[in-house]
Amino acid sequence: MAQPAAERGAAGTPGLAELLAPFPGRLAFALRLSAVAAVVTLVTQVYQTPEPWLAIYIVFFIMKPDRTMSVVLGAVMTVLVTIIIGCLFLIAVQVVDDPMRRVIVMAVVSFGLLFLGSASKLKPVANTIALVVVFALDELSGVPSGEIATRALLYAWLFVAIPAGAAIAVSAVFGPSPRRLVERALAERLRLASTMLGAPDARTREAFAEALREGPGEDPERLRAAALERTSPPGDLAALAQASRSAAVILELVDLADRTPEIDWPAPIRARLGETLSGMAAIFERGGYPVDADPGGPDDAALSPAATQALGRLREAILGFAEPPPPEPEPAARENAGFFADDAFTNPAHVYYALKTTGAALFCYFVYTVIDWPGIHTCLITCYIVALETTAETIEKITLRIAGCLIGAVLGLATILLLMPHVESVGALMAIVFVGSLAAAWIAAGSPRISYVGFQLALAFYICVAQGFAPSFDMSAIRDRIVGILFGELVIAAVFTSVRPVSVAARVDRAVPALLRRLAALAGADSAAVRGRLVAQAQTDLDAITQDLAIARYEPRSILPPRVWFDRRRAMVADLALLPAPMLLLPGADDALGRRIERVADAIAGGAPDAAGREAEDVAPGRLSPALRALIDRPLAAIERIAAEDARADDDGGLRYASA
Repeated sequence: MAQPAAERGAAGTPGLAELLAPFPGRLAFALRLSAVAAVVTLVTQVYQTPEPWLAIYIVFFIMKPDRTMSVVLGAVMTVLVTIIIGCLFLIAVQVVDDPMRRVIVMAVVSFGLLFLGSASKLKPVANTIALVVVFALDELSGVPSGEIATRALLYAWLFVAIPAGAAIAVSAVFGPSPRRLVERALAERLRLASTMLGAPDARTREAFAEALREGPGEDPERLRAAALERTSPPGDLAALAQASRSAAVILELVDLADRTPEIDWPAPIRARLGETLSGMAAIFERGGYPVDADPGGPDDAALSPAATQALGRLREAILGFAEPPPPEPEPAARENAGFFADDAFTNPAHVYYALKTTGAALFCYFVYTVIDWPGIHTCLITCYIVALETTAETIEKITLRIAGCLIGAVLGLATILLLMPHVESVGALMAIVFVGSLAAAWIAAGSPRISYVGFQLALAFYICVAQGFAPSFDMSAIRDRIVGILFGELVIAAVFTSVRPVSVAARVDRAVPALLRRLAALAGADSAAVRGRLVAQAQTDLDAITQDLAIARYEPRSILPPRVWFDRRRAMVADLALLPAPMLLLPGADDALGRRIERVADAIAGGAPDAAGREAEDVAPGRLSPALRALIDRPLAAIERIAAEDARADDDGGLRYASA
């Protein structure tokens, strides 16, 4: 029997070649980002903006794969930094000659922006703005008068305004629309599903497993961006949203047929379905979306009941692929509708995150001020770049960034020694920045497992080649800045592992019951539209849990769960991944099955040991075929056993270990 796609996706770690392999849109995005970096280099050199490397580097935080988000982020960052710099003008005279007041203002501004970055919708830009503003306040310590202080603040504004303006211009002209990215993604998923119905090779299976694991991916965010752009009719966006949910259902059913001997469609049926899906993918590639797709002829009379049900659901998903359901209230669509997160003022984690990051940044500031080594001021900037909400995420990011820093430093030094002696114009420097940015952007555009390497490679490279307004061979300045980066990363690592470390394992233990409740809702759904929405959301939840499990190994020993915790969670995730597809085959709403799954969720969340072993009384045998019942019972019973084992285990081996 073929290995389940969910297990295949979680079993192996992609190699370096796979992480660096091209995919649709990767080169185009890297070229746009590199072009913006080259333009910023030109502007900073022509107008002799101080610290040009910082302005170039901020491009990496503004540029996104679609034009809308790039424009929005650039505009939002410019507006916010304008407001904040405007406020700082009012107090610059009071703090420029008073170190104590300056440090207090740095602390207050840093804490406020970082809190917003953790607890509000400013999360994509808050840390970057905090970086720029605190760095500007730091620079005030070296100016002798109020007039020069004003000039320093204006330059700080340019650190954001220049890259934002260049990013907006390039993205608006050359960037793809978010709708186009959704169409490409849907075409890729449909082609993978089509190939899986034929004779897939190992590479296709791996790509399909990855697509199934990711589910809708960024489709919902991109469709919201497309709505903000107002270049597509609302009806088209609704159709694409439904197509994204239908694609999730199709992937689940194709995977179920691939891994389940009881659902073995004959080759002619597979060929017709594959041809239909391939034709639908071609329509997306041409910039449209399919309507009235023909999923093939009548059922084969020789099919088993389970195979007939699966084929019927697949054809149902194809027939209604891009037909939006009638409007209905969706509570999930209104989640986090406000500016602040639901727990912004009740969850102390937001405050602790802001305090820890601000404390680490100010510690770095005090160190290089006291020892009079201003050349390592990059440690201050680094604190805002590498700090994340959980300890595991932060340590993973630091590990990747150290690797990127060393690679970027080597490339930068090689550029200084081999190329910079021949640089005689701004154009030549722009070409060097473009090529270095292209390499860094290619890495940054990939998987999160490697993207941070690209970000740090870019920073170290820019520090080396864009030190000032003329070719520079000052190795001491480069040494100081690289030392600053490494020192800042070590400080953040020390703070986030020793001061109220936040375990990503706790997030896993909260997410698993939430996913089970989503599946309970799926069991109680009585319409194809609701089922499609819930399956798509379940795939997204499952992907998040899988990613968190992958980085949990970075946690320090003090909060690292025991091995049994990892073994049970991986087994539970593998079983959870097997449930959505067969549940799509339910003949209607099954409230008894929903209650059973709810009990398992309650057991996992609260540790009730008596939640397992009661499935026989819940699911009426007549409702389901034996084969379908087994497809649901086997993974669900395994999850129930794990829940019971956790509830009976000691705290250091139970599921409540991480969430205590």
